[in-house]
Amino acid sequence: MSTRREFLIGAGAVVGGSLLDNIALAATAPAARTTLVANTLPEPAGLAAGSTPANPTNVVSSNLFDGLITYDEQFRPVPQLATSWTESADRRTITFKLRSDVKWHDGTPFTSADVQYSIMEVSKKVHPIARPTFAQITAVETPDAHTAVFRLAQPSPVIWSYLDTSSAFIFPKHLYAGTDPLTNPYNAKPVGTGGFIFKEWSRGNYIRLVKNPDYWDKGKPRVDELVFRIIPDASARSIALQSGNVQYAPLTPVSLIEARRLEQNPNLVLDSKGWRANAPMFFMDFNLRQKRFQDVRVRQAIAHAINLKLLAKTVFYDFATPATGPVPSYQTRFYTADTPQYPYDPHKAEALLDAAGLPRGADGVRLRFNHLNHTYGEDYQRAGQFIQQQLKRIGVEVTLVNYDLPTYLRKVFTDHDFDTMSAFYAAFADPQIGVIRRFWSKNIISGAAWSNGSGYSSPEMDQVVEAIQTEQDPDKRTQAIHRLQVIAQRDLPSISLAELKFFRIYSRNLQNVNTTPIGVYASLNEVSIGAANAPAHG
Repeated sequence: MSTRREFLIGAGAVVGGSLLDNIALAATAPAARTTLVANTLPEPAGLAAGSTPANPTNVVSSNLFDGLITYDEQFRPVPQLATSWTESADRRTITFKLRSDVKWHDGTPFTSADVQYSIMEVSKKVHPIARPTFAQITAVETPDAHTAVFRLAQPSPVIWSYLDTSSAFIFPKHLYAGTDPLTNPYNAKPVGTGGFIFKEWSRGNYIRLVKNPDYWDKGKPRVDELVFRIIPDASARSIALQSGNVQYAPLTPVSLIEARRLEQNPNLVLDSKGWRANAPMFFMDFNLRQKRFQDVRVRQAIAHAINLKLLAKTVFYDFATPATGPVPSYQTRFYTADTPQYPYDPHKAEALLDAAGLPRGADGVRLRFNHLNHTYGEDYQRAGQFIQQQLKRIGVEVTLVNYDLPTYLRKVFTDHDFDTMSAFYAAFADPQIGVIRRFWSKNIISGAAWSNGSGYSSPEMDQVVEAIQTEQDPDKRTQAIHRLQVIAQRDLPSISLAELKFFRIYSRNLQNVNTTPIGVYASLNEVSIGAANAPAHG
């Protein structure tokens, strides 16, 4: 075991390296230049959110790309690339007027053709969240360069909750058309429309963006450079935040027990407001392509063996509450508690495994499998260890596997080379956006991250999912969402474990940090550095 002295030296080396890099960056920049240093974790697999929809990508990508709209504090649409919009009386046509003064970072004009390509050729075909959300969009017409007309088969109110840059992502058609958008090389050297321009990506170290001098929103960004540091060690991130070497860390950057300490630091703000629209749900998926997991009794046994209350308390330090299904309980409009439940009961778990033909062997083991931990930090590794210990009590031996993010995504969503895995998915403001992707068979999309990883396919579930997408009566649609929760809990392709409470930490001297419900996904182009009163802890 490492001594405390060795640990501090190691942590200091990481932060010290960052300081040296800062000095080198400053030495090559004009004296008046301002640099905002942020953190993203783990290191992204790509930098274009439309092709790599993951939180580490989103927080970088939103500074490089704009969306058609963004949202205010009340989650109402606000113009961005679209200056205005109108909806027809039958709500089957939405006409967006686009800005005429926007250029891609390579100088090519932004036009409605980019919108048409992005929605019809990428979002509706390969994006795991946009695909079901935009199911009712049948065409995007381009009567002129600055008008995009969405044609819908049926009215679809959910679209209005999914038009910002982390959602309805707009690609540069001239760089993506005719290529595979999931593997296009510009995913790693993006050309966007946003306030910052991609400069360089030093793998394992930092991602550097610079101010876009031709940005349509004049006067922004308010800093000259935005540098995202890659700091793998949570203790080193904590030191960097306290020292001011990192000023903005949006993705729950420290251990949860450390967060309880840092929220008392007068120089820092711990805020959860920017996560409100995300609604993260932590779950465990079975690879249903494997015969041993196709017996629902095996899945039920594992659910009964995990104490969700203890998981929330001891692993997540009450930054979580036990889940009862795939829809978070605080979304009262859509949530139902009237679903099959699997209370902690190891004896029942063992009886189910006996009934499934999995008795204890001479070594006491009934079943062995691997479990891919979610890659977003030590808290998820602890969750894996907790699951491992709980299942050992019922004779199930679990081998934990920790990968970097790109390898994890490939193993789960391309190679399907895993037994079980854990992840969190954002449920978002409407289950059609973030929940149904876990259960819809049409969201089994090879190579598409954060889709239906378990391979679950049920005609009954598909019928309910498609009713959610097409039902016009709000009460009947809610009933369909309730039915989805019942089927998901009955079939149990995925165990919903916890409703997570995410947070970000940033320096109190940052001004104009976005505190809307999508704040963690918003651009930092309004942020400036200087003494200011920060908002209260959220």
